[in-house]
Amino acid sequence: MSLKIQIIVAVVIILAIAGIANMVRRELLDLKFALSWLTVGIIVLVLDIFPGIMNYLVHLLGIELPVNMMFFFGFCFTLFLVFILTVKVSRQSEQLKHLTQEVALLEEKIMKGEDFKKEDE
Repeated sequence: MSLKIQIIVAVVIILAIAGIANMVRRELLDLKFALSWLTVGIIVLVLDIFPGIMNYLVHLLGIELPVNMMFFFGFCFTLFLVFILTVKVSRQSEQLKHLTQEVALLEEKIMKGEDFKKEDE
């Protein structure tokens, strides 16, 4: 990879990391979701700055071309993120169902004019 492309990739990754950090700072992105993106950004930045590491990993894993390894790791990372987000959506769906049922019970109590004491008390 030429030095010019390495510099361009490094600048893009640094800007992306700064953008993600800014979104976390402004609370537009939750830190636990941002950490995976920040980790990938730092790993790609290190591999961009030190291309010898990439060549060593390619040789160690028996992969023919470095670009194939990047595509494979990108695919694995994407599958991992999809799985994590699916788990999160599933949890939130259950929470939404529970909250909807709770609101319906409270509305029923309001209609009947009952007291709002919690059932735990």
